[in-house]
Amino acid sequence: MEYILRELERKFRKLNDFFKVILVTGARQVGKTTMLKHLAENNRTYVTMDNAMARELAQSDPVLFFQTYKPPILIDEVQKAPELFEQIKIICDESDEKGFIWLTGSQQYRMMTKVRETLAGRIGILELYSLSAREKAGLVFDTDLDFSLKTLQARQRKMPKNDILQVFRHIWEGGMPQVQGVDEELRQEYFNSYVDTYLIRDVTEAGGITDVVRFRRFLAGCAALVSEPVNYTTLAESADIAPSTAKEWLNVLVGLHIIYLLAPYSNNELKWLSKTPKLYFSDTGLCAYLSMWLTPDTLRNGAASGHYYENYVVMELVKNYAYAKSRVNLSYFRDSNAKEIDVFVEENNIIHPLEIKKSAAPDRREVKKYHVLDKTSLHRGNGGIICMCEEPIPIDDENCFIPSNLI
Repeated sequence: MEYILRELERKFRKLNDFFKVILVTGARQVGKTTMLKHLAENNRTYVTMDNAMARELAQSDPVLFFQTYKPPILIDEVQKAPELFEQIKIICDESDEKGFIWLTGSQQYRMMTKVRETLAGRIGILELYSLSAREKAGLVFDTDLDFSLKTLQARQRKMPKNDILQVFRHIWEGGMPQVQGVDEELRQEYFNSYVDTYLIRDVTEAGGITDVVRFRRFLAGCAALVSEPVNYTTLAESADIAPSTAKEWLNVLVGLHIIYLLAPYSNNELKWLSKTPKLYFSDTGLCAYLSMWLTPDTLRNGAASGHYYENYVVMELVKNYAYAKSRVNLSYFRDSNAKEIDVFVEENNIIHPLEIKKSAAPDRREVKKYHVLDKTSLHRGNGGIICMCEEPIPIDDENCFIPSNLI
């Protein structure tokens, strides 16, 4: 299969010249190893902790492990051998070499605590997601996303027009590199095996979840709630478990990068704000598989199509900012009057408010909701309505209709 250029490569190269250790986290099968092997160009030792013999050596004798597998090195699935971190720290302190040790990991919580404690100041941490629509199209934008008409028009010149068939094909197929371009039957078999071989095994190891039947029902319950505020009671009922168990299981899925929770916006100046995060799937293809949408057309015409479209847009934004030069805060706004704004992009104390609509011609009055920010000392930047329109069109001097393929 031809290698697909990943947007994270730019950031990885930059951090690699600065830190001694780089850890790339992300869900299983999103392409972490493929990207790092591509960047290594066969110039470093490779070992995976999925290999039982290498893992046992790493766990029992980290010193001997690094004598056997000499740096510069790429260690895959490092969360399975946290015993290595102390020895990595010693190697870092004895050498000034940058980018000496590359790591990948797909389970977060315990590993990340250990990493941060042991390797503070020595390690750069990056997250890779499944392929974005931009990466699939082989496009990298050279301008940062600021939602201004000028930037959007510059991006438009690089892109074909927004196309609903194309968009829902991407949503249904998802971004896992191995399912790109395969037929319905192979895609279904791929996700079936993904759930059975990776997910079930990882949730057992990461969260001690052993009730496979209930867990599969819980996954389907999550898929049914996509793009909605998390409701532990509903999730618990879907799998016949206690709400407290549902909360634990959801945390495990977040730790494995399967679920992405969009935080509610909070600010002291705005009272009565929701405290519940919204639930999205990191990969829309897995979500569509779990809800048994068997073709892109049935998904596009189905009752949940607006929710899937919202999930797609939110994750494209997440990916854009994970790979961009500047960090932002992403959240959503909801107050006690059920006034909701789908996404706040907060950068340098400026908030860009965004609504998401599957329509090609949404109601421009939606942007009136953004005035809620004008009652505070918060600064409002460019925003608009991300939708299926074909080109950027101004609504007023701060907001545009934004074609979803330009993010």
